[in-house]
Amino acid sequence: MKLMKRYAIGILPLLFFIGSCISESADQMPAAKPEEKNAVSLEIVPVKKSKIAYTLSLPGELHPYEEVKLYAKVKGFVKKLYVDRGSYVKKGQLLATLDAPEIVQQYLAAKAKQREVNEQLQYSLQAYHRMEEAAQKAGAVAAIELDKAHAQLMRDSASYLALQAEVEAADQLKNYTYIIAPFDGVITSRQVSQGALVGENNQPLFLLAQQDRLRLAIAVPEKHAYALQDSTAVTFTVIGRPGEIFKASVSRSSKTIDPSLRSLMVEFDVNNQDQLLSGGEYTQVHLKLIRQRASWQVPASSIVHAKSGVFVVKIEDQVVQRVPVETGIRQDSLVEVFGNLQEGDLIAVNGSEELREGMKVSREQLITQRTAAKN
Repeated sequence: MKLMKRYAIGILPLLFFIGSCISESADQMPAAKPEEKNAVSLEIVPVKKSKIAYTLSLPGELHPYEEVKLYAKVKGFVKKLYVDRGSYVKKGQLLATLDAPEIVQQYLAAKAKQREVNEQLQYSLQAYHRMEEAAQKAGAVAAIELDKAHAQLMRDSASYLALQAEVEAADQLKNYTYIIAPFDGVITSRQVSQGALVGENNQPLFLLAQQDRLRLAIAVPEKHAYALQDSTAVTFTVIGRPGEIFKASVSRSSKTIDPSLRSLMVEFDVNNQDQLLSGGEYTQVHLKLIRQRASWQVPASSIVHAKSGVFVVKIEDQVVQRVPVETGIRQDSLVEVFGNLQEGDLIAVNGSEELREGMKVSREQLITQRTAAKN
């Protein structure tokens, strides 16, 4: 025990001496310099303006070029049907006849009354001419008698004209008992049977559709509407004929944006003489569009979406500027933008909110791409 205490007492001075030497050597060593941070490089690219051409795929629907519901104009019973669902008909072809005896009797009565009034008109005409001849001799006929005869002639003439119009109207009603096809097409539906009472319940007799020519209708979104031109051609496919591609061309549009759909309704005429397509089919339409005016395109990575808005970072005289933009069409890695940009402006390829407005950028940090964004 005494030996251990003696060793401890001897070691303590030695430890103090070693500690002091280490401390002095540490104080004499030069302080380590903080590691300098490398400057971050900033890749920039010049912007260019050009007309953008792109392909847009939209759903569409085929409609018959003309489609109509055929009603009975007059009240009557279906006397005979000459066509049925699926029948191909020609313009002016008789589709059905109605039995409406009241209309026939009305026509016959008007015709008989017209003959009666015509006889009265002929008598008044002869009487007036005779009186007019007699009036050539002075004092033979009083002037007032001649005026009365002329007035009677005018009344009978007016009555005859009125009855003539009545006969023509009755004859037209009689013609309404014949249901005629207004154009070439196919009967897509027959909704009455022989003997049915028609003309008072607003139920159509037939549905007629023109199938040799179709309308392809699509709704073009508002942002793409101004890229549509009269020469725009489209291709489309239908579910019922996989692998087949059909063509059409622009025929007409609504000219105004539908406020409920925010789209422009456009129609394309489709030749269907071979009857391969049917009205009512859904389609997938591919349009080749081109902007009518040139616009800017920038890399998608350069656009910054922040709470303050959407912008790109422009570098001018080594100073950061945030340029607010609106985005348009995207093509691969490029996005169409609209904003206060000029030809040759340099923008950061990788935009970031860390690039604050007015920030200075050294020349060493800038890396300019030799090739501008592809159009």
